[in-house]
Amino acid sequence: MEIRILGPVGLCGPGEEASVMPERVRRFLAALAWRPNDFVADDAAVEQVWGHDLPRRPRDALYTCATRLRRAFAEHRLDAPCPVIRRAGGYVLMVDPGRIDLHRSRRLVSRARNAAREGDPVSAVALYDSALELWTGIPLSDLGSPWAAAARIALERERLANVIGRLRIDLQLGHHIENVPVLHQLAADHPFDEVVAEMLVLALYRSGRQNEALGCFNLIRHRLVEQLGDEPGATLQELHRKVLCRDPSLELRHELVTF
Repeated sequence: MEIRILGPVGLCGPGEEASVMPERVRRFLAALAWRPNDFVADDAAVEQVWGHDLPRRPRDALYTCATRLRRAFAEHRLDAPCPVIRRAGGYVLMVDPGRIDLHRSRRLVSRARNAAREGDPVSAVALYDSALELWTGIPLSDLGSPWAAAARIALERERLANVIGRLRIDLQLGHHIENVPVLHQLAADHPFDEVVAEMLVLALYRSGRQNEALGCFNLIRHRLVEQLGDEPGATLQELHRKVLCRDPSLELRHELVTF
């Protein structure tokens, strides 16, 4: 049984379709899955499920959500007690975090970073790929609560950090040409992100496309100046200077990736 929140929220067994649940029940599941094995007080759960649009009797409504969520778990015929546990004043989802896609992804990312630190970039890239495959769409995409909207922003930033981490290592392995289209799309999606711009400029330069690399720098500089009133940071400006003069330090070196 898997709990999914990195996309539409739901419960899913091996080879099964996700359980059909009302949105307020999915919101409750997401609130518990966000912090597995931790106590979630009734007041916190009510806020995450309903926000400011409270039902007349919030605690009773929350109890009904818990009952329906337990029924959804029961449909999967678990060989264990239902993991939705009532404690005084709140609930706990007693489950191996590895059964929740978000937390499984985080474990894989942690292993990827360890592999990079230990000088195994090939394994690190593979682990990052496994982690990113768990993101099946926009996180919490079928939830309309204020909490879900805020959580989506945090999760999208987390995914971007993972994508950047994976690309850093893959570029270290010399895979510049094949990553240029990926970086172009990433730069289009995040037009003010200087880290993405740095990676794209470097990948283009190392692919023998100096003029395009300079053009990418000029584009982000124009955006920053015109829309934010600020020049690029020192790191991006230094990279631009080195690209201009074909600085030998830009040649690929197989160094240990650090975090």
